[in-house]
Amino acid sequence: MSTGVLERDPAGEPRELAACRVAVLMGGRSSEREVSLASGAEVLRALSRAVAQARLGGAFGVSLEPDGGWTVDTARSEALSALSRLRQEADVCFLALHGGEGEDGSLQGLLAGAGIAHTGSGVAASALCMDKQATRALARATGVRVARGRLVARWAAERAELLRELPSPTGWFVKPRHGGSSVATSALSPAADAAALAAALDLAQEGGDDALVEERIDGIEVSCGVLGNRGEEPRALPPVEIRPKPGRFFDYKEKYSADGAREVCPPETLSPEAVARVQHAAARMHALCGCDGYSRVDFIVAAGDEPVLLELNTLPGLTPRSLLPKEAAAVGMDYLELCLWIVGAVLRRARHGGAA
Repeated sequence: MSTGVLERDPAGEPRELAACRVAVLMGGRSSEREVSLASGAEVLRALSRAVAQARLGGAFGVSLEPDGGWTVDTARSEALSALSRLRQEADVCFLALHGGEGEDGSLQGLLAGAGIAHTGSGVAASALCMDKQATRALARATGVRVARGRLVARWAAERAELLRELPSPTGWFVKPRHGGSSVATSALSPAADAAALAAALDLAQEGGDDALVEERIDGIEVSCGVLGNRGEEPRALPPVEIRPKPGRFFDYKEKYSADGAREVCPPETLSPEAVARVQHAAARMHALCGCDGYSRVDFIVAAGDEPVLLELNTLPGLTPRSLLPKEAAAVGMDYLELCLWIVGAVLRRARHGGAA
């Protein structure tokens, strides 16, 4: 399988964009609701500019509420009524959801069942990539390195065995198996000793999720966006090098606060060889997981310039602080052009015979 590095937008804007009506879905019930609302508002502002420029047929917002209701524009309704309206008034749903049922394939399946096209990956890829353990297994089987780790369902019964299997002078990171955006990880990790690990596992499992325990790897954290549908050659953007403040890791605060981590694109300390390895691994994971449209793959670059997979995000953030827009800008694609590219990927998929 060949993979490539994106130097500029290779496709241009499909002609259908000028007539395309886009509903921007945001909010949801996950712990990442506030980030989703920020992403969705930014996407809607950009697409509204495209409508004013006659580059897009229409754009309106849809908020998925914490109680399960949907607000289409300003009209509140139940999900089935909202879906009926979307079928009539939108050609594409732009998914600005993050985490939970907005990213795990549930919403994708609901829209597909209603015959409504949406941005990003479908049910299978979304479910696979939301499951960190499943993504690890695929990466390991195909030659992409992952940290030593294991899934823990019952801490009390597995404590001694876990400490025997994963002795680590660097400590552990503990993550919910299906969580995202470092929301829970902020409170749980890193764990430097057995007592901290026990407390982290208790917290990780409070919500009923399994806990993934991974050895902490020393290195440079990077994130690499990928653009492309299934059947197309995936194109990796320049990765972002992430520099948290001393003594911190890339947690929720470091990601989203104005005084958070330094994010440098292109990377300032990685060798060209390391950058190329990251891009190749990111494009490979995007293709192997069956992703559509776009994704963002996170790594630690360890000694020897080897990327170690952290996770793959099928609906990465699109806030002003998010990484994917920064990477696109590095190849001359501004925020509006990125949003139109994502919508255009849905139209290209439909034109070439794939499910829209």
